[in-house]
Amino acid sequence: MSVTYDKIFENGNKLPLVEEFYTIQGEGYHTGKAAYFIRVGGCDIGCSWCDTKFSWSPDFHKLQSIDEIISNALKTKTNAFVVTGGEPTTYDLSILCEKLIKHNIASHIETSGVYKLTGKWDWICLSPKKHNPPKEEIYNKANELKVIINNESDFEWAEESAKKVNNDCKLYLQPEWSKYEDIIPMVVEYIKNNPKWNISLQAHKFMHIP
Repeated sequence: MSVTYDKIFENGNKLPLVEEFYTIQGEGYHTGKAAYFIRVGGCDIGCSWCDTKFSWSPDFHKLQSIDEIISNALKTKTNAFVVTGGEPTTYDLSILCEKLIKHNIASHIETSGVYKLTGKWDWICLSPKKHNPPKEEIYNKANELKVIINNESDFEWAEESAKKVNNDCKLYLQPEWSKYEDIIPMVVEYIKNNPKWNISLQAHKFMHIP
C-alpha cells in the first residue's frame, strides 16, 4: 500500500468514494437482486479493458466517512451492500464490515484479490486478472469466481483459477463488454462444452441502469 493511500485512509474511518447508489445487481450469482453499491477510488491493476478507469486514482475522489456512507444506505430498503472499485482491498475495510453487521446488512465485495482481504464478508466475488494474479489465500475464501473473457486465451486462465477455489464456489464467465458481440458466441459455446461454468452478462448495462 502506498504512502498516499495510508494518508487517505484516516484510520479506517474514511474512504475515497467515487460513487454510491442503490440499484439492481447486474453481474454474477446475485444478478437481479437489489443492492446498495459503493465504488472506492484507487487501483493499480491496470486492466486495458476496464470500464471504470476514472476510479483508478484515489486522489481524484472525495473522502467520505464510513458512518455517512452507511447512513445513506440505510435511507433505502437494501439488505445487501456491495463494495467495488477501483480495487477495494487497497484499504482495510474492517470497520465498514463491523458497522454493516450491526445493521444486519449483508456485506459483499468484488475484488481482483491482489491485496490482503480485510473485514468479515458475507459474499466474496473474486475476479482474478492474469496480468496481476491474486494472493493465493483468497481463492479458498471466494464464494464466486468471475473471470472476464477478453480473448480466447482467457478460458485457460479461467480453468487455472477454477482449480484453486473451494468446491462450493460458483463459477462465472463474463464477456468483456466492449467486445460483447464478438465474445458472446465463444463464451456460450465454451459453457455448453463445460457446464460447470455459468454466464454473467452485465444485465445492468442491458437495462441501462447504474
